[in-house]
Formats: sequence, C-alpha cells, structure tokens
Amino acid sequence: MSLILHTKRFDQLTVDELYELLRIRSEVFVVEQNCVYQDLDRDDQEAVHLWLTEGGKVVALCRVCPAGTHMREVSVGRVITTERGKGYGKRIMLEGITAAREHFHAKVIEIEAQEYAKGFYEQVGFRQSSDPFMLDGIPHIKMTWEEA
Repeated sequence: MSLILHTKRFDQLTVDELYELLRIRSEVFVVEQNCVYQDLDRDDQEAVHLWLTEGGKVVALCRVCPAGTHMREVSVGRVITTERGKGYGKRIMLEGITAAREHFHAKVIEIEAQEYAKGFYEQVGFRQSSDPFMLDGIPHIKMTWEEA
C-alpha cells in the first residue's frame, strides 16, 4: 500500500474527514495522554489540515496555522501518528513545513513541542527556543524552524 497525502483548508473538509481528524486528536491528546484540554480552539478554521492515509486509514496528521492565530509566527501543531515507528511522523512534519511555506510563505515556523519529543523535532530542523513550561499539565518547549 502507498501513502496518500491529503491537504485541505477547513472549509474544504468533508464532514466525515473533519470527524475522523477530530476523533483521532481526541483519542490521542485527551484519552491516551489523559489530558483534559480544549482541543477545539477556533484555530482549525484558519488552518491548513494535512493527513496521510494508507489503505484508507489515517496514519498521521497535523495542522498548519497562519501567523497570529495559534502563535506569533506560522505554526505546525496537533501532530499525531496512529502507527508509531514507521516514519509517518517525520513525513507529516516535513509536509507541514512545506505547506507552511507554500500556503503562508513561512520563513520561520514555531511549535509548542512536548518536551520528550524534542529530538524528533530536531530531526526535521527545529531548535529549542524557550525554557521548559507547563501546558495543560504536560512539560513543553517552544521550538523554531528557520528557512536556510
């Protein structure tokens, strides 16, 4: 089976696509990580949503928000893989960077990374840009990617 990349703005998503993306986000961020937080933050409406499917199943997703919505700069967030250890996370992040550049002309991209994932984000060019801080009860750091 081959991976298929889907890229859509909020108003292009079908009801079924939106439901599946939100279901996966809730499953991972709320249930799996046992973290009660407001996932539906009104940034989705401004974002470009990306997801990878294999055999019709979502295996990774993220959203790219324009500058001034979720963060000061263009940001990539809600990064999830449903199957770990297969390179889907790296692939969706690289696609997120590409989308940030194409859709929002990003030269700088910011993320709020869970601290344990710092090494993962460094693999795709992000560097730590803040001291650790707590967000929704989980240690995070800001990280920044800059165009070379």
